[in-house]
Amino acid sequence: QVELVESGGGLVQAGGSLRLSCAASGRTFSSYYMGWFRQAPGKEREFVASISWSGANTYIAQSVKGRFSISRDNAKNTVYLQMNSLKPEDTAVYYCAAGTNVRVYSAAADQYDYWGQGTQVTVSS
Repeated sequence: QVELVESGGGLVQAGGSLRLSCAASGRTFSSYYMGWFRQAPGKEREFVASISWSGANTYIAQSVKGRFSISRDNAKNTVYLQMNSLKPEDTAVYYCAAGTNVRVYSAAADQYDYWGQGTQVTVSS
């Protein structure tokens, strides 16, 4: 069992940056594959990025590639999503997720077992 708490969301102008954090409870954080998803109003949940247990493998959605990056600090039980050059279409609730059997380079939400409550990111034009 793991609990996930996101932070770092907020209101930012287009072109700005935000860094989201996701703090995980428990002593086995390094055994979880971590992902970020987002959901805009009226839209389905969308994969954003994922990172493997050691951090050696990352996978970034094409829609944010070159602007977003994912990293983790297993000593701090935290995964990060650095978001640069934000656009109004990035506006969404961003969710952190953890899974033990996630296929590398998979964007499927159903592979994740645990989810945070989400943090709102709003990008103004």
